[in-house]
Amino acid sequence: MKILEANAGPLTNFEVFDFLRCKGASKDPTRVLVPVTPSEFKVYDYLVESAACNQTRNIINEFLEKSKKFKLAKAEILNIINIRPSSLVEVDSIIEQCDTRFQEEELQELVDLVIEVLPPLPNQPNAAEEVNEDVQGATERMDGEGIKGVNDEKADDEPMTELMG
Repeated sequence: MKILEANAGPLTNFEVFDFLRCKGASKDPTRVLVPVTPSEFKVYDYLVESAACNQTRNIINEFLEKSKKFKLAKAEILNIINIRPSSLVEVDSIIEQCDTRFQEEELQELVDLVIEVLPPLPNQPNAAEEVNEDVQGATERMDGEGIKGVNDEKADDEPMTELMG
């Protein structure tokens, strides 16, 4: 890979990850043989744990095409690709003046698009699996009368002033 023009513009995390991978950051477990600086290895290690490691150029191009109808700024699109928000709260923090520019239905449509097109983080289960695990865990902790382990005994009727003084 050859850089044709320095400082041509902002890059997605995928583009940086792809560049470092092509440079050899992923091929040298000893980190001695390839011409990659220690700081580049640190960036590579960070990006391996991010959504960038599962992205491809085709996925990013598909997202760019499908997200045109939202008329987002370039910086907002870049942040969405890099962060991969999966909830309305995350999108709200990325998009400037989000509540005045979009209705909640439009934002939910954007979140659904992100979830559909952009791959999840490498260590993050699908949202549906995560919800099912949470519900199952909560159900297992419940018994017929309430949550297991909660002490239902009545507290002493001593006033706080007697305890403190």
